Amino acid sequence: MIYLPKDPFNVIIGGVGGQGNVLASQILGEMLVFQGYVITIGETYGASQRGGSVMSHLRVSEREPFSPLIPEGQADLLIALEPVEGLRILGPYGNPKIMTLLNTRPIHPIDVISGNATYPEVSRVIAKIQELSRRVWTLNATEIALEMGDPIFANIVMLGALSAIKVLSIDRQVFESVIRDLLPSRTMDENLRAFERGGEVVEEFPR
Repeated sequence: MIYLPKDPFNVIIGGVGGQGNVLASQILGEMLVFQGYVITIGETYGASQRGGSVMSHLRVSEREPFSPLIPEGQADLLIALEPVEGLRILGPYGNPKIMTLLNTRPIHPIDVISGNATYPEVSRVIAKIQELSRRVWTLNATEIALEMGDPIFANIVMLGALSAIKVLSIDRQVFESVIRDLLPSRTMDENLRAFERGGEVVEEFPR
């Protein structure tokens, strides 16, 4: 077990319904428990069936459980599965020391698809996220998942990227041990490949 930079270390995984946000938080939590940490997970949901906001709070400690929801302004790491959702979360939960791992592929809500609203330019969203974060890592996890044949793997790609940036003590071996119990065996190879690809392509966004 690698000692945490602070205790608790507060992680938010945020995205929209259908991106596998809750599964990602479950897998990450199990990986950290495997490493000897004490984990508390809280979930908040919008209209997840219609592509609404879904946010998971993971509080990671070396010694004791904490309340499941992270207090405002006290997130240490944001794993954003969607750019605008990431920016939205940074407002209440961010602080000058927060780090962000960002999937750069947007998901347009129904209002945008129907022409009743516009989605902001992604480059502007990323720039704002960079402005609000101490460090930012980016990758197009959805594109990688689509290349594999199914966008559902994007959440696993993001976990692979998280392993590569070394903010938390997780790796491929731990991931493989955890998903043997959580996911169907027929998807093992695809999930391992998605995890590996995330680690290969993630880049730190230059300041």
